[in-house]
Parts: sequence; C-alpha cells; structure tokens
Amino acid sequence: MKALVVAVHPDPSSLTHAAAAAIARGIDRSGGTSEIADLVKEGFDPRYRLDDRAVHHRRSAPPPDVVREQQRLENANALVLVYPVFWWSMPAYLKGWIERVFSNGWAFEDGPGGKGLIKKLDWLPVHLLGLAGADQAVYERRGYRDAMITQAELGVFNYCGAPVRSSEILYASETSSASIALEAAERFGERIFQP
Repeated sequence: MKALVVAVHPDPSSLTHAAAAAIARGIDRSGGTSEIADLVKEGFDPRYRLDDRAVHHRRSAPPPDVVREQQRLENANALVLVYPVFWWSMPAYLKGWIERVFSNGWAFEDGPGGKGLIKKLDWLPVHLLGLAGADQAVYERRGYRDAMITQAELGVFNYCGAPVRSSEILYASETSSASIALEAAERFGERIFQP
C-alpha cells in the first residue's frame, strides 16, 4: 500500500515539511510505503490558466504537468495532504494544485445528457493534516473548523467521490513544542492504512 504525501510550504525547513516526513515514517513503520511530493520544490505551477479552462470544458487534453500528477495519484492507494493553515484554509498553492489536477473528465464529469454528476475518485482515500497557528478554542468559537470541512472535505473531495478517511488539525503549532506536533504526525501516518 502506497501513500502519496503532498506537502506544501515555501520553507523547506518548516514544521509542515517535518510533519510530512514524520507522516511518511509512520506509514513506513506500519507496513506501507510513501512518496513525498514537495510541490514547491518540484516547481509545480498552481496557476489555473486558459489551457486549464479548455481542459475543464473538454476541448483539450490536460497538459503534461497535470497528467504527471494524475499518474502519481493513480499509482497511490491513499492521498495525504499536509499543509499550513493560511487564512483559515489550505494555502493557495495547494488549492491551485487541486484546481488543475482534479480536472473534469479525470476527477468528475457530467453524466450523459447533462444528467447528474459522475464522481470518479471513489478509489482514492484522502487524509488531511493542517498545521494551524491558532488554538482549538479560536477555531471552535469562530466556526473555522466547520468552514474548512465544508470547503475541503465536502466541496472538493466529496464532489469527486474521494472519501475523506481522516482530517485533523494540529492546533497552536507555532507556539507548541515541535516534538509534540511531530509525534502526532507520525501517529497520523501510522493510521493511514489501518482498517
């Protein structure tokens, strides 16, 4: 069982990248394998352009960089997204990756004659780990956690049929001990392929 661990942060020494490595260790320790995709280091372009719009309208095939990412996902048994929470959501870089890669025809499509949505990613379990600067009380008081669930879990992954198997936030990550966060990330990784 292989997990694609997608990490997004501009700083390679960030807690986000350390958490991605800890998740990979947990996956490997539990008998799975992992591949870490550092989208920033790899130079993936998250900007949605006119050619992406043509793909959405099925007037063009996806460009090579998108096909490459789709193939990585097709070769995985699980997708793990690890990201810092920016402005109460995933970073624009990660959102752009989703917008380009989870394209019409690959992740979803309209049914014949415009009759309903066909969700195409029911084979891809998803696991989300956000690293938040604020504490849990702020998220609960303001409803930010519920907003994140609506946007990512329901608005993106449910729309494509990809089941979200786990979704966690490491709260107060900037003020808590990094070792506590990394231990939690490793345990998160150990559970990826558990029934």
